[in-house]
Amino acid sequence: MIKPLLTRYTLKLFSCLGLLFLLGCSAAKPVAEAPAPYGPTVIQQRVLEVEAQQQSFVGFVLYDPELGKAVVEHNADKYFVPASNTKLFTFYAASKMLGDSIPALKYVAKGDSLIFWGTGDPTFTHMDLKNNIAYDFLKNRKEKLYYIEAPMTSTAFATNWGWDDYNYYYQPERSAFPIHGNIVKFKKDSASAYTTTPAFFNKNVMPDTTRNAHRDTFRRAWRTNDIAYNPKRAAVAFSQEVPFITSPELTVQLLADTLKRPVKLVKRPIPAGGKVLYGLPADTVFKRMLQVSDNLMAEQLMILGYGTLSDTLSVERAIRYAVKNYLSDLPDAPVWIDGSGLSSMNMFTPRSIIVLLQKMYAERPKERLLPMLAVGGRPGTFRNIYKADVPFVFGKSGTLAHVHNQSGYIMTKSGKLLMYSFMNNNFKTSSSEIRNAMERIMTEVHEKY
Repeated sequence: MIKPLLTRYTLKLFSCLGLLFLLGCSAAKPVAEAPAPYGPTVIQQRVLEVEAQQQSFVGFVLYDPELGKAVVEHNADKYFVPASNTKLFTFYAASKMLGDSIPALKYVAKGDSLIFWGTGDPTFTHMDLKNNIAYDFLKNRKEKLYYIEAPMTSTAFATNWGWDDYNYYYQPERSAFPIHGNIVKFKKDSASAYTTTPAFFNKNVMPDTTRNAHRDTFRRAWRTNDIAYNPKRAAVAFSQEVPFITSPELTVQLLADTLKRPVKLVKRPIPAGGKVLYGLPADTVFKRMLQVSDNLMAEQLMILGYGTLSDTLSVERAIRYAVKNYLSDLPDAPVWIDGSGLSSMNMFTPRSIIVLLQKMYAERPKERLLPMLAVGGRPGTFRNIYKADVPFVFGKSGTLAHVHNQSGYIMTKSGKLLMYSFMNNNFKTSSSEIRNAMERIMTEVHEKY
């Protein structure tokens, strides 16, 4: 009786052990999990990885206008320093305030006198824009020329601009009547001596070969337009732009120099009944401002915009007017200081930028809007990223110390047009690393979403 009982239990034991063995073998060789399908969860994970790897503060929104909602959001309601993403707000505000053409100057003709004053137009004798309209007008008038400085409340530098950037091309002074882009350009090729444009400033340049000469090839004095040239720092070929200090007196001197005729400064109120001379198409200036991130264009566009509402020129008043009349529907009130984004006191949220992109897209035909922006792989600030035979990213970058952002529109291979804002603040790595991470993520969105 015992033997059969042992056999029965032994068989059961062996059966259990065999089952455990099989289960153990199965556990030792797990079946690989299928990768998660590409979509919002994967995109969000990519963004979080950038934030973790760079120890930075990241904001991100990817918005699908067909769905009418954001498909990915991260810190969308947090404020970020936008840098030159500010120019998107400047573009929208200026396009609302200005007509199809830029007001080049205002004038009154009285007898043998032509009295004229500035509107803030930054294109007069600008070295990178072909514009002879106001130049030819003043050059060919038979009257004597008298210049009045238009009243302007904005200072040459905006709040929180870097004072020690005064020598660099990206921070020229704001003024009522910019000339030559408010910069002096020094240029040399390998076979010649350098040239100075305008040549008016040749007398201001002195060689500096002292032991303590500055590292820049050309260095303007802090409070004067004296410029030191350090030949030891000069390359075989170079091009450098140095902003000059503006003033009504210098404006008149430069006008006389470039027009080759006398111009007299008159200190008196703006006369009534001034006529407007219109210059370049507004879109030409918008495109220049957006694609190469021209700071002077941005500041002066806000000045121009407010000049259509008042005889007083003002960036700050233009901003207040734009926020009240055009941007009151933003989800988060902007902290908006200047037109260019040079001030680190500017602050916008990613979701407010998305609303702005929606407004821009709704009010301008796509064929007219997208080419205005920086385009992937084309001349401008996106020239070295998003390279493709058919462009798929259209937007605006923004860079300051520890700040690098992108906002704009992206076309996917599936045919979707999406809007995005990718904000990166407070990182200690190089901007190029942040740019590469954004390019990698947004290219993946283009290819897979």
